[in-house]
Amino acid sequence: MGVSRSLTDFSFCTYLSDLAIDVSYQKKGIGKELIRRTKMEAPEAKLILLASPEAISYYPKIGMAQYEHCYFLDKIENLNR
Repeated sequence: MGVSRSLTDFSFCTYLSDLAIDVSYQKKGIGKELIRRTKMEAPEAKLILLASPEAISYYPKIGMAQYEHCYFLDKIENLNR
């Protein structure tokens, strides 16, 4: 049906690393419920995730805000010395 996986410090942030719902069960509220349950485990922490290209439009629809101050490092060679 669906799965979510996250990592949290229970204070500042919860990183929702995986959220996947079987195609035949999508649009039934399962993803939203998994996000709600994840958030309730650390209610004071911000819930953070990286959206797959297919899911970019989903998160604003359920009330999540996009954050502009996000950075990533793909290759260690790109880190300045």
